[in-house]
Parts: sequence; structure tokens; C-alpha cells
Amino acid sequence: MDLKHIRNFSIIAHIDHGKSTLADRMLEITRTIETRKMRDQVLDSMDLERERGITIKMQPVRMEHVWGGEKYILNLIDTPGHIDFSYEVSRALKAVEGSILLIDSTQGVQAQTLTTLAMAREGGLKIIPVLSKIDSPLSMITEVKEEVVKLLNCSPEEILLVSGRTGEGVENLLKEVIARIPEPKETYIGENVLRALVFDFKYSNHRGVIVFVRVLDGRVAKGDILLFAVSGEKFTALEVGTFSPEETPKDYLERGETGYIVTGIKKPGIASVGDTVTMFKNPLPAFPGYMQPLPVVWASVFPEDADDFTELKLALGKLKLSDSAFSYEEEASGSLGKGFRCGFLGMLHLEIITERLKREFDLKLVITTPSITYEVLMKNKKREKIYSPYFFPNDGDIETVFEPWVKLKIIAPVEYIGNIMQLLFDHEAEVGEMENFGDNRGTLSVKMPLRELMRNFFDELKSISSGYGSISYEIGEMREANVTRLDLLVADEIVPAFSKVISKRRAEEEAEAMVEKLAGLLPRQMFTLKIQGRALGRIISSRTLSGMKKDVTQHMYGGDITRKMKLREKQKKGKKKMKERGRVNIPQDVFLKMMRSGD
Repeated sequence: MDLKHIRNFSIIAHIDHGKSTLADRMLEITRTIETRKMRDQVLDSMDLERERGITIKMQPVRMEHVWGGEKYILNLIDTPGHIDFSYEVSRALKAVEGSILLIDSTQGVQAQTLTTLAMAREGGLKIIPVLSKIDSPLSMITEVKEEVVKLLNCSPEEILLVSGRTGEGVENLLKEVIARIPEPKETYIGENVLRALVFDFKYSNHRGVIVFVRVLDGRVAKGDILLFAVSGEKFTALEVGTFSPEETPKDYLERGETGYIVTGIKKPGIASVGDTVTMFKNPLPAFPGYMQPLPVVWASVFPEDADDFTELKLALGKLKLSDSAFSYEEEASGSLGKGFRCGFLGMLHLEIITERLKREFDLKLVITTPSITYEVLMKNKKREKIYSPYFFPNDGDIETVFEPWVKLKIIAPVEYIGNIMQLLFDHEAEVGEMENFGDNRGTLSVKMPLRELMRNFFDELKSISSGYGSISYEIGEMREANVTRLDLLVADEIVPAFSKVISKRRAEEEAEAMVEKLAGLLPRQMFTLKIQGRALGRIISSRTLSGMKKDVTQHMYGGDITRKMKLREKQKKGKKKMKERGRVNIPQDVFLKMMRSGD
């Protein structure tokens, strides 16, 4: 295929700005999918994506479009809009020459869009600004156009208008993609060589790992013996092909093209986003800029039934095959048994993985309160990394604690800035400059502890800004932290899943809130039990749950009162024994509700 007729592009957009709907219209116009097979969100393959209306995994597609009497191949790589998946986005942008910057004309530019846009500009990509949802009565085309002109320093005529719902302007957008986005660069580095960038992959039970690649140099055919440059694993290409949007086998893929390679590999941890596929006999170094995505949030996952441990291990192994960004290792807890400590890119990533474990593998799980990594300097001068709140040392043994901070960018309408300032104060943030951003909106530069960002900050910001506030963040430096461990005791026994590391100044209100919440969620037991919150070396909140009562004398008629007293005494002794020996069985949904805020 002549490079002049290939265009590789992606769509940059915030969540819910109409990216998947626009992709659907493009597939219809280019007749990539027959009308009878068309459905909403074609490129979102997971049920979870359809339910939430968000893109989690990228799904590439190859479209053919005739313009000016010539046939062009348009390779679209759809990217996730959520900040947790920014590394996936950054590698996908390396596989294209241009991007459609899609902005919802009813909302304007959002903070997460700015992060991805900065990545695209750094990569020297051609940006095509597009306003979506122009058919909506809430559309503010003139105001949002002004924002985009200021952001991109472009002329208003360069901004295209489309409606993914009605299809208005989409045909024109395809023409502009061909006209404005440059063709892949011509490079020649010798015969019988290959360099293909892995921008995503998935796992098939029958065919192993299938990597999605952009061929940068050379060509790859079925039967070639290949190598992953970073992981050093050798494999044979069992099949190569393109996406239309189903996998369509081809004889070969050559430079400039986007497609897939079936590897047959069934081991986790081999394929990873950003790796380079090259020829085994004539290997080339990996494409620059590769990095291992680092977990930001940690949580322990235990099977509710100890017999399911092996099943959970297999399930995590299978998920790791299709998502290299999360990590797991075995751990054991006194009260919860054997389980795994898992690392995630963020809270949304954690929710998605745990949801997939439950749906796809039908597992009942106990998930501990999510935590971040702390560095603790002990009084004996030993420095330790703490991943789980349960292992956080007692205050008396600690000299200094260090925690990660994040740099935030918040964009919101000016009238909400006062409320946002109060929220930032509650979350221990340092507020920097505020700049004017387009039509009556401001952008705030903020630094705050990562633990506070995880403390429901996203939801609270959305709530106080009526959904108009948006946020993007990146991990910053480590700083000294004034924190302590909070334990919940049920019937005088610590429940490790509920332990968390909190700010010392919020210890009392946090303990009070957690004890109150657990008391409301825990089913009543046969005996009276106490729920207590312990921090700073003492019990700081407590609730008593009275046990179930049964009248053991109801079957008796008349007779001596002492007979009834004996029965009641016997019942009292039985309850006391239960309290001494009995363990409180906490149902799985209680663990899940304690993890979620607002339940």
C-alpha cells in the first residue's frame, strides 16, 4: 500500500464528550460495518464499558474511504478518556500522525483533555479541533470556539462542527482528516527488518496474547519468527491482520499500517503496552520512551471462601494477560486468610478489575480499603515502604512518614471557585495560581497529598461544581506526612480489611464516621458486641450492637418463678460463651459498602 493513501489518527476527548458515538458514525459513512450489524458503542467491546458509557480498552479500526477519486485507508485508534489510563493514551499517540481534539459544545474544554492534548503536541501530532453535540439545545458553539482558539492559537475557521447523534458534519470531518493529517513518514533502514510498536493487546484462550501494533519500519508476515524487544520473549506470528472492526487476516502488514499479530503466548507479564516487536534474527532496539506503568493505589483482595484461593490466583493471572498495568503478589492475613496485594493505576482501575473478577470469574471477594505507598523512617533509623495500612507501624515506633503528593489542574466555572477553595482546604491542598480560561471559567493549579485525592475528592468536586468541574493530575514528589493508622475492632478483634491510614487531625471524625457506618451495615448477631475505632494509641469511638433476643420461657405456663429464672440464667451463660468463643461473620457486601463512599 502506498504511504500517501494511509492516515493514522486518534480521537482525544474527555469522558462523555461523544467519542464512541462519533466513531460509530465514521464506521457507518465509510461502510466499514453493514447497517444491519450496527449498534451503539461498536468500539467498546466490554459489557462494563457499555453500562458506564466510558472507554476502558482501546479498540482500533481500519476504514476505507474514497475521496477525490482515490481510495484512502484511515486507521483510527480510539483512546480511553479517564486520567487513570493516561499511559495507554500516550503510547497510542505514538502510533498516529494526527489527532481529532473532540470537545463537547455543551461543556467546553475539560482538564483531562488538556493533559492528553499536551502529550499529542509534545509528539508533534497534527491537531484537528472539532466541536461535538452541535444538535443539542444546550450547545454553546460561539463561547466554546473562543476557548479552543485561545487554547490552540488557531483561527475559528479551522474548527469543525459535528453531531455524532445525527451524523451532521462527519463526512466533512473524514475529508479534513485526509487533507490535514500527514501521511506516515518514509523511512528505510534495510531489508528484512521490523519495528512495530505495541499500543494495546488482548488475550484469547485459544490463540494466546494478540498484540495490536503500528508497523513503524519493515513488514511482518504470518510465520515470521519475532521478538519482544523489552521482555526478550521469542515467538512465531501465527496470524497477522487488520481490524474492520473485527479481526480480518491478511498476508502481511507493512510500514505505516495498523493491525494485530497473534503470538500464541499464554504466559502473563510478557506483552506490555509500549514494547516493540522486531525480527528475532535481525533485532532492532525498542522504540524510545517505553516505561512500566507504576501502580498508584494498593488494595488487598481475598476470596470470601478460602477454598477459592487457587481460582482467584488463576483469575488474576488471566486478567494480567489482558491488562499489564495492574500487578499482584501473594499475602496472608490472620483473620482473612490467604489473598493478594494488588497495585492499580487509580480508583477507577481498581473498580474495573474487581468488577471483572466478580463478573467474568464469578468470585466472591473481600477487598480491603484502598491505600497508597508510604515511606516510613523508624526510630531505629530503618526506612521501610508500607503498601498496606494493616502493616503501618504504631506511632511510638515512627520517626517520620513520607507520602506522595500530586499536581492537579482544576477547570471550573468562576461562580464555583469559592466552594472549590473550601473543598481544597478540607483536603489539605496548597493552591497556586488561578488563571482565566475562556468563557467565565477559571483554571486552578493545586498540590495535595495523594491520600486526600483518593478520599472521595473526584465525587465531591463534581457535586459542588454541579458536574462542571474537571480535573487532571500527575504524581509529584514525596513529602513529610502527619498521619496515623486507624483500626476498626469488631468484638475486640481487629478487622484488617477496614484498617486505613488517615490524617491525625481528622482521626476522631473519621473513626466516628466509620464506626457509625459499620454499625449500620453489620447484621445483628446472637450476642451483644462492640464496634470500636482505635487510633493514636487509644479507642476514640465506640458503638454497641445489642444481640438478638429470644424469650426462652414462652412455652411455660404458670409454675414456680425459679424455673423461669433458671432458664434465663442458662441463656445468659450461653450468650457469654458465644461472646468469648464466637467470631463475627462479616458478609461480603459489607466490605464492599465500606470501601465505597456514600453507601
